[in-house]
Amino acid sequence: MTCPAFSLLYYLYDLLAPTQSSSPPALAVVILDIFAGECAMHRYIAQANVDHYIALLNGADLMPDRRSAITKMLISEEDGLGHDLEQLEFFEHRAAAGRKRVEHVSSLRDGFAFGTQERRQAEELLVNIENLQTLLEDSCHRLRRKIHSRGL
Repeated sequence: MTCPAFSLLYYLYDLLAPTQSSSPPALAVVILDIFAGECAMHRYIAQANVDHYIALLNGADLMPDRRSAITKMLISEEDGLGHDLEQLEFFEHRAAAGRKRVEHVSSLRDGFAFGTQERRQAEELLVNIENLQTLLEDSCHRLRRKIHSRGL
């Protein structure tokens, strides 16, 4: 993950590190621990937000304007996360769970008779879940492209 504090950290580390010694000064280690903790907390909160938005978007009772707003927040949160292998793994797990969810709701829909209210509701839910799945798959593709372009 790209943490804004890391550029400052590297500057301070270079400033504080002795040129002849291979071990970093204690202050640089403390600074590294602080920034790493802040970045880990930022990542945890962002991932929790993504999971929360996915849970909301999986609901059947969202109005289209609210669904659109939550989708925008999900995309924004994804953009704010780093573009590294850990984030790719995070989104790949969500996409894999989403594929299972699409299959499950599709099976449920198929269990209802054509023309019934239950079938119509299941079809609406399936469309919403498929749209979310497309978003998750797109996120995985974007992350893969960014990672491969950097040669990680």
